[in-house]
Amino acid sequence: MENEKNRLADGGKLHLRFGNHVRRLRTARKLTQEQLAERSNLSVDAIRRIERGGFSPSLETLGKLTVGLNVSLKTLFQSFEREKSDRVAEICDFLAHRSGREVQLAWRVLHAMFEEC
Repeated sequence: MENEKNRLADGGKLHLRFGNHVRRLRTARKLTQEQLAERSNLSVDAIRRIERGGFSPSLETLGKLTVGLNVSLKTLFQSFEREKSDRVAEICDFLAHRSGREVQLAWRVLHAMFEEC
């Protein structure tokens, strides 16, 4: 518990960790900084400064990042706290933007893949 408090109290390192987290999410999606900036409606400089840990993004900026990365705020922060990606949450975010028909199709595919014979 004490280590958790110390880790969160060090704001400079927190900015660096969050920047690295954003970079990992961006590269996992095979996006350049320019592409993420365009998708997020942010400047390329803002993306660079976030990834370098150069500033703390506002809630509005975080919201724009989630649009560009196609994740929810919940997924953004859950995967940051765990320091690894929560693939189930990312799959749910992906499916949240699909039609009901597409979600049903995905369900059938997943069910068929893991159905025990």
